[in-house]
Amino acid sequence: MKPTTSLPTDLAGWLQYVEALHPKSISMGLDRVLEVKQRLGLSPDFPLIVVGGTNGKGSTCAMLESIYHQTGYKVACYTSPHLLRYNERVRVGTVEISDQALIEAFNAVETARGGTQLTYFEFGTLAAVWCFMQQRVDLAVLEVGLGGRLDAVNAFEPDCTVITAVDIDHIEFLGDSRESIGFEKAGIFRCGVAAVCGDVEPPASLVRHAQKIGADLRLIGRDFKLRRKDNTWDYSGTASLEGLPLPALTGDFQLINAASALAAIEAMQHKLPVSRQHIDSGLGHVRLAGRFQRVARNPDIILDVTHNPHAAVALAQNLRQQPIKGRTLAVFAMLADKDVAGVASAVAGEIDQWYLSTVDHVRAASVPQIHQAFERAEIQAETQSFDHLAGALRQACLDAGRNDRIIIFGSFFTVAEIMRVLPALTLNISS
Repeated sequence: MKPTTSLPTDLAGWLQYVEALHPKSISMGLDRVLEVKQRLGLSPDFPLIVVGGTNGKGSTCAMLESIYHQTGYKVACYTSPHLLRYNERVRVGTVEISDQALIEAFNAVETARGGTQLTYFEFGTLAAVWCFMQQRVDLAVLEVGLGGRLDAVNAFEPDCTVITAVDIDHIEFLGDSRESIGFEKAGIFRCGVAAVCGDVEPPASLVRHAQKIGADLRLIGRDFKLRRKDNTWDYSGTASLEGLPLPALTGDFQLINAASALAAIEAMQHKLPVSRQHIDSGLGHVRLAGRFQRVARNPDIILDVTHNPHAAVALAQNLRQQPIKGRTLAVFAMLADKDVAGVASAVAGEIDQWYLSTVDHVRAASVPQIHQAFERAEIQAETQSFDHLAGALRQACLDAGRNDRIIIFGSFFTVAEIMRVLPALTLNISS
């Protein structure tokens, strides 16, 4: 039964309302979403590109969005999680959707769902696609939230699918091996539909599933390749593109994401033609908050949402490839259900001093838990402990010299919390 109380009138109220609808924040399965999708009449007549994976899916979505936008298409993009505003998740023409548009979408989903319980993500996914249909977009890029096979995004039929790097994460839902996780990710594949995989060593389960259902599997290293040069790179797939600009997103691993995006664009070329000029422009203009994002200089302050060991290896590589004259200080907080020891040990060799804290989240790891993880990983490092992230960053800023850098990482929530306090904090320190 629907509640008898009046519905919210602003976005903040709607988000609180939606969050309370289902007793679980995550409840795997497609039955509820498919039921409400049918009632809403959500049958997009524009192409959909669905992007899944463990690491790199947000970057890949951003590159696809940027390239198609530069081409002149009205491109929609749905991603998660957000950092500061829910509107970040739902974009049209690279611009966040308005509060009013989201409120109208939430009202539409609420009217259609009847007594069906929906999780926060399920409700938001249906609302996003409803928005895109109202906006009459030319295409939509949809990022899978968790896994793939049972994720709400998988309720929609894709014209192309992409899976980025597969690694161990969310083991309580997806299993504790790359093989079990690879199978879940491969659930977004469809018979006869291009299935781009940017994992350089794809799980056998992923490849088997693609073959079993007759997906048009396109593997990096086999069906499409990349070659890094000094300041450019080459892509080869159906066509060859030489001398491409490096993506504006930092890191060699971003070339794999870029190559995966180009493989998807090739697969969609018959529906959505894209020129070389627009690929160059799109790669140069792509932006994505919290991915090795430099927000201050002298000292450098860098934000990164790294929260699993695979991503931490890439972060360490970024730090090595951009040497500095001074020290690297880390402001670090994670969630307790993540591999704290694995993340910290992957980056430890690049860190001179750690400022440990806890993030304001119900699943946050406490500082003692982080210390225990350091002991398990046998990390010998100088550390300071703080009750709040703002205090940790303030001390790091006070300790840092002009030639030092501060890297803030551990989770999306860590980066979001710092982004909220950073302007006032740096202003107070410098004054």
